[in-house]
Amino acid sequence: MRRLLLAATMLWTAPAAACDLALLLAVDVSGSVDEDEWRIQRDGLAAALRDGLVAEALVAAEAQVALMQWTGTGRQRVTMPWTRIADFAAADALAGRVARERRIWRNFSTAVGEALQVGLAEMAQVAHCRRMVIDISGDGRSNEGVPPAEVRGRLELAGITVNALVIEGDEPDLTGWYWENVITGEGAFVVTANGYEDYPDRIRQKLIRETARQISSAAGRDR
Repeated sequence: MRRLLLAATMLWTAPAAACDLALLLAVDVSGSVDEDEWRIQRDGLAAALRDGLVAEALVAAEAQVALMQWTGTGRQRVTMPWTRIADFAAADALAGRVARERRIWRNFSTAVGEALQVGLAEMAQVAHCRRMVIDISGDGRSNEGVPPAEVRGRLELAGITVNALVIEGDEPDLTGWYWENVITGEGAFVVTANGYEDYPDRIRQKLIRETARQISSAAGRDR
């Protein structure tokens, strides 16, 4: 009986599984993104998640990953909920789900600030993770809803980093606008794609930069 009570106590007090990284992938599906451009984003993101360096880093971090589609006011939805990447099978399954993702909106405006607000709320589910990152991609400035600069302070207070992949096109210096209004947090950065054809390579580089350092962090704790 005493052994059973001891075992039950150990199970009750066991710490939750480690999580070094919570990564919310926020994909632009606003009206400026046509169907071919949506497929380039979806397929490029799936390929990047299958990259060996990215997959290894996600597994080493025991990462939690989710995907959100976003566009205009009131149209931001997490279409793939938080998923724990505990092994390479889970990483491959995640990439497969992204590759099959269906677009849910087509003809609406660009509410970057509201996407960040939804991201902030979603991070409450993974607050146990050591590092929380919103990875937002977009091809235009915010043109409705709360200004993104107004959300940055709350994100910073919550310990959330926002990095961006900017797809340059018709709007002048979109990269500079994201630097000044969107990204926040320790080590936050912007990666620029010069058109959608550049997106697959740049999202791969971005995910490596966001995740690969988790391998060295985990190794440092093991020594």
